[in-house]
Amino acid sequence: MKIEPKRIGNSTGFIIPRDVVVRLGIEQGKAFYLTELADGSLRIAPYDPEFEKAMDIVDEIMVEYKDTLRALAK
Repeated sequence: MKIEPKRIGNSTGFIIPRDVVVRLGIEQGKAFYLTELADGSLRIAPYDPEFEKAMDIVDEIMVEYKDTLRALAK
């Protein structure tokens, strides 16, 4: 399904079709977590405090071992 960004007030957002909103149980005020994947795509998932903690740990590790990770990526 193709969606395009739209101006919403002073922001930019995506309009999600109603059938998708209903099927996925998306509600106003519910928080979601946006993750950028290695291939440049995005993943939107329901907010999970445990997942956020895990991602914070991963970020710290990536900063601490950036040189090692860069060498392994070659």
